[in-house]
Amino acid sequence: MAAICRDGREVLLLKRASGRIAGEAWLELPMGKIVFGEQPEEAMARILYEYLDLKVEKLNLVDVITFTNLGGTVELGNLFIIYEVALEKERAIKVNSERYGAYKWEQLSKVNEEATLGEEAAMVLRITEAKLGKTARTIRVKYDESGAPAQDRAASVYTDGGSRGNPGPSGVGYYILDKDGCELRRGGEFLGFSSSRLAEYYGLKEGIEQAIELGLKRVNFYSDSLMMVNQMNGVYKVKNKDLWQVHSDVLRLLGKLESYSFTHVPREKNREADAEVNRAIDEARRAG
Repeated sequence: MAAICRDGREVLLLKRASGRIAGEAWLELPMGKIVFGEQPEEAMARILYEYLDLKVEKLNLVDVITFTNLGGTVELGNLFIIYEVALEKERAIKVNSERYGAYKWEQLSKVNEEATLGEEAAMVLRITEAKLGKTARTIRVKYDESGAPAQDRAASVYTDGGSRGNPGPSGVGYYILDKDGCELRRGGEFLGFSSSRLAEYYGLKEGIEQAIELGLKRVNFYSDSLMMVNQMNGVYKVKNKDLWQVHSDVLRLLGKLESYSFTHVPREKNREADAEVNRAIDEARRAG
């Protein structure tokens, strides 16, 4: 997770209490990790609150980026969800003394000239600079009575779609949990001959229909298809004509929910929905 906090053309940089080089502090964007059970926007709000004592009304999703670098002899994969936050310099900022020692505002055009700017922060800014101010999606942040960011307790719907052969025999699967993590429903359906990307969307459509049938109003959707999640979050456009109709159907169905979110998960975190996909395909082939 990374936040680009701006005041006009200036961006907020934080100085680590201790840097990677002994005795040398270095600068970075507000960054942190998602903890289990959090939505990305909840994690970002928590990071800003814990590290800087900042409460923000809304977060603007800028991009989801991945890049690989070498850590010794090992390739390390990085995935960053980038949010833009509009702040005024007069806003009170209280840095967490254990992690950060100070902060500074710097002109965006000069940020990457900073010799002590962290590698990850520099990469994020280089990739997203042209997209700042062009919001993909605006998310409002809620806070509880204590003033801390409130977790959005909502039902969870895991969806999947797969094709053997791509295109080939295809199926969809879903796995639904209530807000307390108890299973509500699971199932799958054989699609026939289809592509994997189309199957992913039909899996999402089926998951939404099942959630509506169960009477759920607040739903967090999870999928191991990064492409589909980015498209549903508005980061990427749907350019494939074969997806236009089902994408339109999905948007129409989402209008029946009070709130929803889309989160990418690795394949191993989507095993139940994946198992339903394979079961549906296997049953159809045995019956045929």
